[in-house]
Amino acid sequence: MSLPKHTAAHLIPPQTLTRLAQEWLAEDTPNFDPAGVCVGSQEVEARLLCKTPHSILAGSPFFAAVFTEVGCTVDWIYQEGAEIGPNAITLTAVVRGPARCLLLGERPALNCLARASGIATRCSQLQAMARLRGWHGEVAGTRKTTPGFRLVEKYAMLVGGVSMHRQDLSGMVMLKDNHVWASGSITQAVKAAQSVCGFSSKIEVECRTAEEGREAAGEGADIVMLDNFQPQV
Repeated sequence: MSLPKHTAAHLIPPQTLTRLAQEWLAEDTPNFDPAGVCVGSQEVEARLLCKTPHSILAGSPFFAAVFTEVGCTVDWIYQEGAEIGPNAITLTAVVRGPARCLLLGERPALNCLARASGIATRCSQLQAMARLRGWHGEVAGTRKTTPGFRLVEKYAMLVGGVSMHRQDLSGMVMLKDNHVWASGSITQAVKAAQSVCGFSSKIEVECRTAEEGREAAGEGADIVMLDNFQPQV
């Protein structure tokens, strides 16, 4: 079950935010910042505008962490997880600090916020579609995330109201068709996973037919994933 939107930010340890912000800034400015000479360190103010009505705001902890690293402050008009709009342009936050520092943080911060908000907005839309059609299960994300950006994208899924499924290969055992093929059968694959994963790890098996699903369940799989399964009535 996904967390309420207002608690999602509490998942991120402060040291993780600091580490990520430092890595993003170092990637963007690995040594000198020649353009910083042009603007200096006078105190300035920048406004963050949302230009897509009904967007879900996500990624504000990462946005703020970047600007904290360069000595700027962020005052939010909207809270994390809020729907912004309905105006065509909506003031979302105000950033204050030295001009050169504000410009140092601008692109890494905006990239992260835009990516996270886009994911959260789409997830929210998909969740609404599922509810409208009477779906009582959960909409869940996968591991098909951008390399190096998984934490942000998985977090954005939660803000958008969907489940993360699993964060990585260590989070849950998932036996796909290639695992089954290499093991010889679903039974063998499940038994092999059970021998090493421990009692606290769930095992999920990707099944293409009802027979495969029954085999997986019979061997103790916790979750049966219906892979390319045609609806049956």
